[in-house]
Amino acid sequence: MSANTIEHNRSRQSFEGLSSVWLFGYGSLIYKVDFPFLEQRPAQIEGWARRFWQGSHDHRGTAEAPGRVVTLIDQPDARCRGIAYRVSPEVFQHLDVREKNGYLRFTTTMTFTDGSGHAEGLVYIATPDNDAFLGPADEADIARQIAGACGPSGPNAEYLLRLAESLRDLGDHDSHVFALETLLRNPAVD
Repeated sequence: MSANTIEHNRSRQSFEGLSSVWLFGYGSLIYKVDFPFLEQRPAQIEGWARRFWQGSHDHRGTAEAPGRVVTLIDQPDARCRGIAYRVSPEVFQHLDVREKNGYLRFTTTMTFTDGSGHAEGLVYIATPDNDAFLGPADEADIARQIAGACGPSGPNAEYLLRLAESLRDLGDHDSHVFALETLLRNPAVD
């Protein structure tokens, strides 16, 4: 699948008759909220693990030196915490462009962490069949790639550090993200 998913996403769901839609953010959508929302709540989804397995050629890296950003990997016993936003359908005109580098919109069940229940929402996931997918690698190698990448949205390291800080604020412990943060802050001496 092509890395540019804008048109594909726009044909995936119909928003006809809807005044609002829930969106689940688990990466930069947690801390870089450059879209209007009607409501936001801490939430989690089950069966998914956050991983720095997606290449970023358009935001946190370049085609020649891609960065790494998070996607979700199917993992039955996992739970991924993030933020749920209730947005108007028009917001997806912006988000589809922002998330165009390999991310597709999928429907998911979100559980609000304040105990107020569940809701169906949309989540952007970069699947392994997109051209920008980098997949698993040794965490030290991922951290080195992140440390060296920079793109139009800034240094890839900033993405990782802001995500780790945001997850702490949510009371989440994501061992993958925090291990990469530690490696980035304390690179091994060769």
